[in-house]
Amino acid sequence: MMSKTIRIGTRDSELALWQAHTVEKKLNDLGYKTQIIAVKSQGDIILDKPLYELGITGIFTKTLDIAMLNGDIDIAVHSMKDVPTALPTGIVQAAVLERATTLDILVHKGNLDFLEEKATIATGSLRRQAMWLNKYPNHNVVDLRGNVNTRMQKLTENEWSGAVFAAAGLERINLKPENYINLDWMIPAPAQGAMLVVAMANDEFSRQVLNELNDIDTEVCSHIERQFLKTLEGGCTAPIGALAVFIEDDILFKGVLFSIDGKQKIEIEKTIPMQEWKKLGFYCAKEILENGGAELMKSIKESLKK
Repeated sequence: MMSKTIRIGTRDSELALWQAHTVEKKLNDLGYKTQIIAVKSQGDIILDKPLYELGITGIFTKTLDIAMLNGDIDIAVHSMKDVPTALPTGIVQAAVLERATTLDILVHKGNLDFLEEKATIATGSLRRQAMWLNKYPNHNVVDLRGNVNTRMQKLTENEWSGAVFAAAGLERINLKPENYINLDWMIPAPAQGAMLVVAMANDEFSRQVLNELNDIDTEVCSHIERQFLKTLEGGCTAPIGALAVFIEDDILFKGVLFSIDGKQKIEIEKTIPMQEWKKLGFYCAKEILENGGAELMKSIKESLKK
């Protein structure tokens, strides 16, 4: 059985390929044969529309889902935060790799005076936009699309004061510049910094192999965060942040929902014993929905339709 070559599907951006090669190396070290198959995703091709306007969750994962359902690849590697909380029928979560940093960072031009003044900050994420405007209401936020390299390039070409990135992505491909600040006040996207490997439900071989790569702590924390997200949004894009971390035998969870303009903020923070993790994300989301979150989600859906 060791002789089966595992075909690893990935997007063709530098970061996606880095992630695929990381998984490949881990599998090769365990004695398995692999082959990397790179495909372009719609999310990489259509760069002139904001993500939420493209109207599908999973724009970056869809192409790989199709390749997998067609039998062209055996497994696929994703940034977990890009993956919709509901996987397509027949595809399952097979491994979550040990998490990198969850931090968001602001990459700037070397002078931070703009934080006190009017400024334009770039990000393609509704979550980052809302959190930024909540803290800096007099700033302007513009849409920024493309893979990490494209976004860094656009930052240098434009007059913007800065742009927000996930630290993990820039660190993985050595693009993190000297001019950055850690935005430790910004609650990350659910599962930020984690890599997910999916396989076909009926592919026993690949699933058993990938199980050897699974990091249980990251699996638990990302499950809580994604459950929180799923319970809140039901398939609609919204400014949602979530972070679960182990603190000795407890789990600390922080979750937040913002209005798109950042003016409204509903947050929750809970510490629970580790063994009660299974429904934590669900209960925290329910609490937010009861504290005005349901109305807020409704207005977010309405405003994104316009």
